[in-house]
Amino acid sequence: MENEKAKPVSEVKFGSIVASIWKNESKNGVFYNVTISRIYKDGEENWKRSDSFGRDDLLTVAKVADLAHTRIFELSKDSKD
Repeated sequence: MENEKAKPVSEVKFGSIVASIWKNESKNGVFYNVTISRIYKDGEENWKRSDSFGRDDLLTVAKVADLAHTRIFELSKDSKD
């Protein structure tokens, strides 16, 4: 189990921009963090992720951040039920 790679509890994707939502538990309760990345193909087959964004990506990054914000509220509500 220790060797298993941690996976996000949810992802929000819009075009090539992805927000991965990570659940963290602490002595103070559950909280969520988000990583935002751009996915692209390296050559023909290999998918890669970058945390660098061009000018034309920035509005999509904002949209994905907004959707991730909403999703975290949904996840928080679900965990209280």
